[in-house]
This record gives sequence, C-alpha cells and structure tokens, in this order.
Amino acid sequence: MDLWFEKSLGDGLLAWEPLDQIKQHFLSAYVRNGKPEDMAVFMRHESEGRLHCEVKVYFPPASSVVANELGAEPCPRPSQDGLSLLAGAEESWSVLFQESAE
Repeated sequence: MDLWFEKSLGDGLLAWEPLDQIKQHFLSAYVRNGKPEDMAVFMRHESEGRLHCEVKVYFPPASSVVANELGAEPCPRPSQDGLSLLAGAEESWSVLFQESAE
C-alpha cells in the first residue's frame, strides 16, 4: 500500500486557488465514497534551499482516482515532516501513517 501520488502546484504564493480547486474536487469524491478514513489529501510547502517554496499535494492509494483525474504522478509515501491535511478525516493520519508512529 505504498503507491501514493503527488502533484506540484508550483510557487506557494500562487497555489491557493489550485489548492481550493483540488479540495473541492476531492470532497465531492470523498462524500460520494462514504468518507472513508484512508481517503485524504495532504499538502506540504517544500523549499529545497530555494528562496520561494513549492507547494505539493499528496494523495494516498484510496484517493488514486482523484489523483489521476488531477494529473498527479505516482510517488512513494511522503514523510510526515511538514505535512498537513488539506482534506479528509483527521483519523487518516493514524490509518495512513501507522507504521511511522511505531
């Protein structure tokens, strides 16, 4: 269950509109699917030594349909460092990162 998806939204100063669009698109699918705990969208501001940060969103395997609809690319599960929940249940943290907590 390690195949996640990521999408770069570019400069953090310009990412708020795409973030809102992703959140709305996700929430529609999330409700349609009965709000499963393993379905979520996470985000992180990543700077990698640059002046401006880049915003990336991460989709777990249960959100793969939404990820594919939005053009996200496969990636390994992200680390929890600096990650925040964009949309989905708070319980998704413990469901999706349970190995990290041990």
